[in-house]
Amino acid sequence: MNGRIHSFQSLGTLDGPGIRYVVFMHGCNLHCGYCHNIDVCKGDYKEYSADEIVGRAVRYKDYFSDEGGITISGGEPLLQAEFLNELFDLCEDNGIKTCIDTSGSLWNEEINKLLDKTDLVLLDIKMTDDELYQKHIGCPIDKPLNFLNKIQEKGKKCWIRYVVVQGLNDSEDEIRRLKKLCDLYNCIDKIELLPFKKICKTKYDEMGIEFPFDKYSETSKETIDRLYEILR
Repeated sequence: MNGRIHSFQSLGTLDGPGIRYVVFMHGCNLHCGYCHNIDVCKGDYKEYSADEIVGRAVRYKDYFSDEGGITISGGEPLLQAEFLNELFDLCEDNGIKTCIDTSGSLWNEEINKLLDKTDLVLLDIKMTDDELYQKHIGCPIDKPLNFLNKIQEKGKKCWIRYVVVQGLNDSEDEIRRLKKLCDLYNCIDKIELLPFKKICKTKYDEMGIEFPFDKYSETSKETIDRLYEILR
């Protein structure tokens, strides 16, 4: 079996703990207005076998130490869950820790099996309002919350990722709702507030696609710092 891969990052430090070998899977089932990787979702891809990918990752194993490993991102990697099950079996055979970066918007038996093999999940909770979730993301909020429940049931660990968009989901009440939600789960080790940026706009322009969130301003570090104080 081959996976559809857009690209690789050999020494990533932003997609999970430690040093990561990051694999960007092609394709996505959502339409997030601030999508940073539109090229990964809709651009070109190449096919690789699980053996080829693990062979690449093993080269960097000395850099992983105790915390690092492989992170599967996208796009939405769970669209290719059957392939990832094969990949994660090989990761286990080679002593490589595994992490999935996902929207949590999908669930089936292949994903159920894959979660059992996953050491850490980076889960996007993009907003706390269901109407905004469906309008700007493309699925009801119940789907990622259901995925979070599965993580909890399986005793896995996760980090919550929340992109802060000024004027959309950056109110103090919104962050308090996020905190209240996350406080219900002991599987959550960390909440990351990520500032909305427009550096991805060049990708949209090159692909001839309108950037839906061009009307919003970039989120400042001061805003992120202020909202982190609420989480604490």
